[in-house]
Amino acid sequence: MISDYLKLAIKNLRQRKLRSWLTMLGIFISIATIFTLISLSLGLQGAVKEQFRILGADKFFVQPSTGFLGHPGSVGGVILTEKDVEILSKVRGVKDYSYYVIANAKIQDGKEIKYVMIAGLPLNHVSVYEEISTFKAEQGRLLKEGDREEIVIGNLFSTGEIFDKKINAGDKIKINGKDFKVKGILETLGNPQDDSLILMGLEDFRELFDIPERIDFVMIQINEGENILDVANNAEEKLRKFRGETEKTQKFSILTPEDLLSSFQDILLIITAFLASIAMISLIVGGVGIANTMYTSVVERTKEIGTMKAVGAQNKDILYIFLIESGLLGLVGAIIGVILGFGFSKTIEYFVKNIYDTNLLQVATPIYLVLGCLVFGFLIGTISGVFPAWRASKINVVDALRYE
Repeated sequence: MISDYLKLAIKNLRQRKLRSWLTMLGIFISIATIFTLISLSLGLQGAVKEQFRILGADKFFVQPSTGFLGHPGSVGGVILTEKDVEILSKVRGVKDYSYYVIANAKIQDGKEIKYVMIAGLPLNHVSVYEEISTFKAEQGRLLKEGDREEIVIGNLFSTGEIFDKKINAGDKIKINGKDFKVKGILETLGNPQDDSLILMGLEDFRELFDIPERIDFVMIQINEGENILDVANNAEEKLRKFRGETEKTQKFSILTPEDLLSSFQDILLIITAFLASIAMISLIVGGVGIANTMYTSVVERTKEIGTMKAVGAQNKDILYIFLIESGLLGLVGAIIGVILGFGFSKTIEYFVKNIYDTNLLQVATPIYLVLGCLVFGFLIGTISGVFPAWRASKINVVDALRYE
């Protein structure tokens, strides 16, 4: 019986091809939008999780209370110092540490002048930073203890995207009026901020910028087998005591990988939910379109409905036929929407990968996302057709046969 309903519903939709396509337009546009947003969001979450897996679960971070990874100096007077790092290094369970200071500098190559971020690193404690940042030298080598007036530069310098002239290892760049030799060029990391960064030793940095003690970010690595939360809590307590602060007044924050991952995921969830809610508006419009089409179909087929009832069709038969029709409109619209959404997602992934040279934005299409979109589209179509179907099932046989 259901197969008969289905065949009849498909036949009726085929007879009204143009109207059916126009009706599905709102559905597959909204489903495509939702599919694209969610697939890219899931892919980005997966990429972020992978980055944190590479980062490792044996490191936590300390920064001034400037908000989540806030810019250095964004809260006046709130700084960390090398004395703070010394306290942190003596906490039980700490294996190694690194830190950096950041400043904006004027760099010059010939007559060209640019402004980029410079990071100063303690070259006797640089391994933790290099491990976290996954820096590798494409030309030359990374900085090591004892290097003076030497720098490592991001990959964009070697491609001619910073200066017209391509910079190579062994060349010199003038930073705030002082010459520095390029010791190495980093492999591309896929984002402009890192790929235009300049690294130098902390001694050179402090002399160049006249920043005697400030530290902007500290990375702590713990010993194998230690519980990162226990070590992080212990470090927070000892640093708070050293600085003479309380839980309410402390001017630094400690972040574990779980904290960072949770923050990223919360941000992605909020953005995705907001954009998806906007897409839902078009889905509602599509549902209204299906209801309107089905209602018009009921009016046009009044005499046909009367004939069906006259030869034995019951109210429930008429109800099922119209519900299946509206559900099919939603389902077919969802199928097209998923295909379009996948195509849009892959196109965005391709352009981001080729323009920004990064694999962070990837498409994830789990089976539950595909099935969820299809079921959602079918339900929207079915729900939209409830009232027209009910109206059709209640048509009086005699009135319907007399209808012109």
